[in-house]
Amino acid sequence: MSNSTMPNSTPQGLATAGVAPLSHLGVIRVEGEEAAKFLQGQLTQDFALLGLSEARLAAFCSAKGRMQASFVGFKRSHDEILLVCSRDLLSATLKRLSMFVLRAKARLSDASDAFTVFGLVGQAVPAALPAPSWSQWRDGDASVVRLYPAEGLARALWVAPANSDSPQGEAMAEPLWQWLDVRSGVATVSQPVFEAFVPQMLNYESVGGVNFKKGCYPGQEVVARSQFRGTLKRRAYLAHGPAPMAPGDEVFHESDAEQPCGTVVQAATNPAGGWDAIVSLQTSAAAQGTVRAGRADGPALQWLPLPYPLLDDI
Repeated sequence: MSNSTMPNSTPQGLATAGVAPLSHLGVIRVEGEEAAKFLQGQLTQDFALLGLSEARLAAFCSAKGRMQASFVGFKRSHDEILLVCSRDLLSATLKRLSMFVLRAKARLSDASDAFTVFGLVGQAVPAALPAPSWSQWRDGDASVVRLYPAEGLARALWVAPANSDSPQGEAMAEPLWQWLDVRSGVATVSQPVFEAFVPQMLNYESVGGVNFKKGCYPGQEVVARSQFRGTLKRRAYLAHGPAPMAPGDEVFHESDAEQPCGTVVQAATNPAGGWDAIVSLQTSAAAQGTVRAGRADGPALQWLPLPYPLLDDI
């Protein structure tokens, strides 16, 4: 990566409000009187204390602390929790989670056909939705969850039964939503980066995705050790490049043509030209020199400022 920041990578005349269908996301439903208790033992965030006016960003990790999926989770009722995740990981994730149910009074199912998911931007976000990120507000049968903003624009997820009316607002193309999602700096794990990162490599501890005070879950020791022993050597960065990028693509520091120094986590076309991406990168590679896409002599990537501060400590 170049050490210079982009002078202006935000397109002029960007739509400041809109409603986008999010076909790349699916929904896992967890039902039963022990739904929250079950998820408490599986995910990186605290679901035991989850209220009806809140949501959670959370990861499902392997025993080695590597993220197998990420979710925006919230309660529709005291006994029903929805987990919104990347659709390409849903089936495998549902199978893995179901293996741990055992005697818990919880039922898991693929509810992607039972619910519709939209993204709301700018003035399309209901004024009644509380301001803090990961707040939830009910609009009739719809659940509205505030996400991290992007480009100074409010953003929210709108999840409702499939037979509900669509949210009100001007139509927004899904690729524009995906670009804003990248620019929010909060990554969604998808199949190409399955088990590639511990949560801190995607800055999850800084955006509400990890609770270090909750009970055990798969991979907890690795995640905690990464945080408290200072062993983390990768972070998520925002980058801009002139050529297409996709999740799973490798990036290289100019000084080493053999070993990649990072991986593209999420990418989208910038409406002003080029591509923007969330890249999980070695902090040493980010500190100096140039990082290039695909190979050591590939297109140079340029820094974009992260829209949130990183937490150095708890």
